[in-house]
Amino acid sequence: MKWNKFRLTTTTQAVDFVSGLLCELGIDGIEIEDKVQLSEEDKKKMFIDILPELPEDDGVAYVTFYMEQDEDKHAMLEKVKEGLNDIKQFADIGSAVIEESVTEDKDWVNNWKQYFKPFAVDDILIKPTWEEADKQGYAMVLDIDPGTSFGTGMHETTQLCIRQLRKYMKEGMNLLDVGCGSGILSIIGRKLGSAMTKGIDVDENAVKASVENARVNGIAEGDIEYYAGNIIDDKEVQDKTGYGCYDIVVANILADIIIPLSAEIPVHMKKGGLFITSGIIDMKEKDVVKAIEENEYLEVKEITRQGDWVSVTAQRV
Repeated sequence: MKWNKFRLTTTTQAVDFVSGLLCELGIDGIEIEDKVQLSEEDKKKMFIDILPELPEDDGVAYVTFYMEQDEDKHAMLEKVKEGLNDIKQFADIGSAVIEESVTEDKDWVNNWKQYFKPFAVDDILIKPTWEEADKQGYAMVLDIDPGTSFGTGMHETTQLCIRQLRKYMKEGMNLLDVGCGSGILSIIGRKLGSAMTKGIDVDENAVKASVENARVNGIAEGDIEYYAGNIIDDKEVQDKTGYGCYDIVVANILADIIIPLSAEIPVHMKKGGLFITSGIIDMKEKDVVKAIEENEYLEVKEITRQGDWVSVTAQRV
């Protein structure tokens, strides 16, 4: 299906008024582009290691909206222009130029699947649930559908964690997966013989994906407990997770989350237990190592790398 696409040039001052106007006219799903700098609060909410460097804010903003091709675009655009004239009485709306084009309707949620193909991490084959693959010669085969969560296993950080789990996990060990995403690390841990196994994520969708992926991979219900929450500052989640009981905690998140997490996680680990971390871009390696070295309950045991990414494994002392 094709859509008529309209890109309105306005100002950051008028964006909220323009957005409100479009909403009143029954236009949903608008896109806003501007160069407004991120606040410190915004930065804390962004789960990325490297924040984008925005150019200097010039006050210009763009509001994009869409209409089905069988809609009367001329009548709607007249209403938009009338509304803009009203807004102009009390706010600077800029040039108010509207550029028109046609765009294809795409399945953005599922389009990425064409790039997720079966691949191996040493002797572990990881394949999407919708693909077939030759399973011969692998010690373990995982079927994964990450849904809307992070975690196909293809990223270097996940592969670093997989290799560390493969190296250190022993039958009967207890495992905690913090930031479980698609559940791939906890599922591998369980297949490697973990006993009590739990996975936590702040995203409810990740928990749903993990539960489903565990089921698809033959993990009995309850063999891995998944739940949503933030172990860093939520006492209820901390209590539910348990104290002094994990042989291995794996966290494939981001450096800026691993740093505060490393202050909380030792109380949940057994002495001698391992804290396997990744999601660390190489330029943040020193920050993570410093945070761990300053923690009296942790000491760095091993650092591994793949591409621009780093895994730091620490031991509970």
